[in-house]
Amino acid sequence: MIKYRFPFTGIFRPVPHPCSPLPEAAPRMGSVDTSLYPHTSGRAGDFAKAHQAPKELVLYGGWFCPFVQRTWITLHEKRIPHQYIEINPYRKSPDFLELNPRGLVPTLVVPVNTKGTERKPLYESTVICEYLDEVYTDRQKHGERLLPEDAYERARCRIWIDHISTRIVPAFYRFIQHSDQKTYTLDDARAEFLGHVKTFIREADPEGPYFLGQRFSMVDIMLAPWLCRLFLFDYYKGGTGIPSEGDGGDDEAVWRRWRNWAQAVEARDSVQDTLSDRHQYVDAYRRYAEDTTQSQVGQATRGGRSLP
Repeated sequence: MIKYRFPFTGIFRPVPHPCSPLPEAAPRMGSVDTSLYPHTSGRAGDFAKAHQAPKELVLYGGWFCPFVQRTWITLHEKRIPHQYIEINPYRKSPDFLELNPRGLVPTLVVPVNTKGTERKPLYESTVICEYLDEVYTDRQKHGERLLPEDAYERARCRIWIDHISTRIVPAFYRFIQHSDQKTYTLDDARAEFLGHVKTFIREADPEGPYFLGQRFSMVDIMLAPWLCRLFLFDYYKGGTGIPSEGDGGDDEAVWRRWRNWAQAVEARDSVQDTLSDRHQYVDAYRRYAEDTTQSQVGQATRGGRSLP
């Protein structure tokens, strides 16, 4: 069995997307996304099965989508009862499109009156995650808040959440979607991505392991799904370029802190329980690596636009 190096830990592991595509009428390229696995698997499959019963709170998601995983991690961390419904991005039901005409996942249906008889949809992963943190505040039931109580620290967290969403994540897609037809080189894409990662980790608490130190927070959740997909660069793009221990040169301390953060975040149950089997991601991201994906994120990246 071929093995690939897990880029942020240096561990070698065997290798055995976001998210919704454009509407059905959109023109398609030679390699399309319709062969995505229809269901979660592995630990995410178990977590999804445990949340099939009807609940007031309903998450419509897709196993392949990192933006959905942000929401799922938040629900897991806060131990919030919910129902999970897997959405096929190519066969969206009229009922789902009534909730979210854009057809994007995640979509969260939430109760808006005290009896729970009236419910409305929310979408956009950062909005959903902050809503959950603000509404489910009982520490005994839902644990510690994911954003700090102090107003300054909370604002500072939002600055770095914005850095993740507007710098690191777009650079991830420019990197994974690089092709010979691009006006930038693969090395350019790699350097841009690594530069944004270094800027982020330099702002983390120096001891860690998490961004805020011992406290796992919304900042960690916002980047965790892409952290878990970094192995795809080893598979498709010759590696992330993150140096191994001892090879970081002038940035050795920065990359040491990154490895500390990455190992701690990846090890959390909320992260592992919301990941499907790796081979499914390899298949799903082939279309990104070939720059033929028809997802809205893929098309925005291809067209040089901001992510939807």
